[in-house]
Amino acid sequence: MTTLALGPSWLDPDYLIGTFGLIGVLLIVFAESGLLIGFFLPGDSLLFTTGLLVTTGKLDTLPLWAVCVLIVLAAVAGDQVGYLFGRKVGPALFKKPDSRLFKQENVEKAHEFFEKYGPKSLVLARFVPIVRTFTPIIAGVSRMNYRLFITYNIVGGILWGAGVTLLGAALGNVDFVHQHIEKILILIVLISVLPIVIEVLRARSKGKKEAARGDGEGGGTADRTQAPAPVQRGRHAKR
Repeated sequence: MTTLALGPSWLDPDYLIGTFGLIGVLLIVFAESGLLIGFFLPGDSLLFTTGLLVTTGKLDTLPLWAVCVLIVLAAVAGDQVGYLFGRKVGPALFKKPDSRLFKQENVEKAHEFFEKYGPKSLVLARFVPIVRTFTPIIAGVSRMNYRLFITYNIVGGILWGAGVTLLGAALGNVDFVHQHIEKILILIVLISVLPIVIEVLRARSKGKKEAARGDGEGGGTADRTQAPAPVQRGRHAKR
């Protein structure tokens, strides 16, 4: 299998799986699901590659169903830790200064995502890099109802953890996938980032429209108020 030429080699899914095996996959899924330090890890491409390697016999450890179960458990546990961390840290998280591994803008993006989609964000965020790491933390900061959280956490963990792994397994025996595995993995990364790009473009478009509307209203107000100003002062003077 070719190496994914995207980012440092030590973040390549094939390298990570070949070096750390299934245990490494589970630890990465756990970290990316709710630990602040896990936002940069390759979740989607890693799961896809895991499913592909299992079905082709190159990761001959456990049957596919057992691998999927373990991945789901790691994803759910990661979100659980993120939620509890958020509840404990609370608003202080929004005051934490930027560092090499922490950016305040990532917290703000996750908060906006959570506010926009509510509990569904726990499912949707699973498929959005970076956001999926911070969303359970934001849910904890917001003190989301725990029963509601755990329900959506499990649903999201199954759809993402098992779903992406099974997708890799389903395409594992397709010759085209083997011949173009590097391009397939890059495509998965791009698709994962697409929701963020769409949200950024929407926010910019909305900001431009509001700015244009504000300028238009401001100009109109100035034109209306300049001429009648003496009349208004006269009326107030009479009163």
